[in-house]
Amino acid sequence: MEARDPELRRELDATLQARGELGPEYEPALIDSFLEKVEQRLSGTQDQRTRRHLAEQQLAAARSAARPAKPTGAGGFGERFGFGVVSLVLAIPLSAIGVANAGIEGLVVAWLGIFGVNAVHAARAWPWARGRPRNVSDWEG
Repeated sequence: MEARDPELRRELDATLQARGELGPEYEPALIDSFLEKVEQRLSGTQDQRTRRHLAEQQLAAARSAARPAKPTGAGGFGERFGFGVVSLVLAIPLSAIGVANAGIEGLVVAWLGIFGVNAVHAARAWPWARGRPRNVSDWEG
């Protein structure tokens, strides 16, 4: 409802004019009648806002349901490539620490750890690891 509703303004003018014609003894009835009209207008406006809000929520829910869900597990090529690059960059200091502390055995342990972490990450990207059939490609959904 706008701050200056012309219909309510006409109702108020009519109520004030009727008060002038009928006298002060009818004033409580006229005020009650005008307030009922204001309440009806407010109720109608609130109902309209509520319906609009519900329609917007339903539209948003329908739009989100129409979007395909992203598969869980490892991401696309970019995530896997980034993970591989980071693991190779971190392999240099890990190798140096392993060799400095335990010799060749430390180097082997460090690289086995790097290999294990990368193998687990790569296994998450396999289709059968996500519960999908093996013959479904990533292009098909």
